[in-house]
Amino acid sequence: MSINPVSYSLPPTIEDAVKRQIAAWESDNKIHRIWEKDASVWTGDDESRWLGWLTIVEEEIGETQKYKDFHSNIEQARFTDVLLMGMGGSSLCPEVLAVTFGKKNFHILDSTVPAQVRAVEEKLDLSKTLFIVASKSGSTLEPNCFKQYFFDRVSKISDEPGKQFVAITDPGSKMEQIAKDDGFRHIFYGKPEIGGRFSALSAFGLTAAAAMGLDIDILLSRAADMAELCKRHNPQENPGALLGLVLGVCHTLGRDKLTICASPEVHDLGAWLEQLIAESTGKHGVAIIPVDREPMIDAENYYGDRVFVSLGLKGSPTDEKVYTRLEDIERAGHPMIRIELESLYHISQEFFRWEFATAVAGSVMGINPFNQPDVESAKIEAKKITEEYERTGSLPDERPFFEAGGIALFADDANVNELDAAAGDERSLDSYVKAHISRLGPNDYFALLAYIEMNPENEGALQSIREKVLNKELSATCLGFGPRFLHSTGQAYKGGANNGVFLQITSDDASDLPVPGQKFTFGVVKAAQARGDFQVLLDRGRRALRMHITGNIDDGLNKIKEAIA
Repeated sequence: MSINPVSYSLPPTIEDAVKRQIAAWESDNKIHRIWEKDASVWTGDDESRWLGWLTIVEEEIGETQKYKDFHSNIEQARFTDVLLMGMGGSSLCPEVLAVTFGKKNFHILDSTVPAQVRAVEEKLDLSKTLFIVASKSGSTLEPNCFKQYFFDRVSKISDEPGKQFVAITDPGSKMEQIAKDDGFRHIFYGKPEIGGRFSALSAFGLTAAAAMGLDIDILLSRAADMAELCKRHNPQENPGALLGLVLGVCHTLGRDKLTICASPEVHDLGAWLEQLIAESTGKHGVAIIPVDREPMIDAENYYGDRVFVSLGLKGSPTDEKVYTRLEDIERAGHPMIRIELESLYHISQEFFRWEFATAVAGSVMGINPFNQPDVESAKIEAKKITEEYERTGSLPDERPFFEAGGIALFADDANVNELDAAAGDERSLDSYVKAHISRLGPNDYFALLAYIEMNPENEGALQSIREKVLNKELSATCLGFGPRFLHSTGQAYKGGANNGVFLQITSDDASDLPVPGQKFTFGVVKAAQARGDFQVLLDRGRRALRMHITGNIDDGLNKIKEAIA
């Protein structure tokens, strides 16, 4: 048995608290109760309905032939590219596998931004592309729009467009019926007892892995080794339980920002961890906020609200600057978790370890880690806006409280009053941006929420903005592209503690794309999602500002960056 090694460096106060939790969990037999699907480990609500992920590895080991047959089938068809279309748990694990294993011909679409849909399409030869529609419920807006768009495109060049489509969905879903009606090449079924963010080792991750040509037997055998260890009743011998207790205890002691430092070989694992942790723990006024891809600063400048996890690959080159900084952070007394993957295929062990750990941390935090009430609230608000568009042919009117230089600012009265007071007599873009950033306190975090195309140029500009805020305020910073973060960290931003300061960035679309069969376009969907997201933040009393770029995006992002300096 080859297991990814882990080490912990904890300050005495946290170490003592973890020891007490270990004793309590062993005394209460909680690990056994998790495997027995005892909901009282958490809140006694419906948790027992959502524990199918505990045994999915064992079940899938007996089903690997279907994935091998699938890979052989699509190889024989000579597809040159694969496009997986989904959101959140349906797309993040496939993305991590594709990036980690360097599968350049496996693409992900999880954005309704028209420019991003177009950019993905331009990479493909539509006649030689396999399209995978991944949606557990089959009713999620985005994958349905993606399917309609590309099915319409393929229908124009093929008499049998369904032969280029595969569905991953739960039995009895709307997507299952669509797939059957449209003659899809194949339907893979998820397990209704597994929520999306816990589905990495189910059909949602394995179908994608098979399409990439990964060895399913190795992935599952590595995961099975971790699952077996996570059955041990003593938390000290259980890698998932121990990690979960550390995270849960750190949260109770005010260290609620999990800062992920991943080496280049496994850097995308952070995107999957963001959803798993934030969506699972962010509710009822508590949250563990995952902080991924944040620039590093000197150890003495971090506040005492951080937990650090270092993820690396055995045998990979060491970045001396990063190594030294992590050592400094550890010596400064911050909790440090170090995990080293034995090989890239050992990434499946981390899927299971972190799923188990998240469930355990949720118990320590006194929450149900398997629901996501505030994700639904944002969907409801977005649906209201799209329905109004369908009725009237236009989006609801909105008026900025300030506009200059191709950027319009939006907020509710409470936020505007606070911003006016902080800005003083000066009314300018610079003064409002500075006023908004100044609302950060020592244990707050800053979240940059961008509904623009996710490309290297935009990401670089946003990371630069993020770094300026970090260096100026020393608060933890997060960066998410919409609408993908709505199915990920968005739950924690709305349902967690009110210690976030949010800057939403939206923009006009240079051109739009229709959604076949609908009155609305991708641009309308994106706008509705952004407005719905922002409205729920305001409804939750969050410190939130929306900046809408009406001109050139590059110019607008530069103005925001300059305003922070």
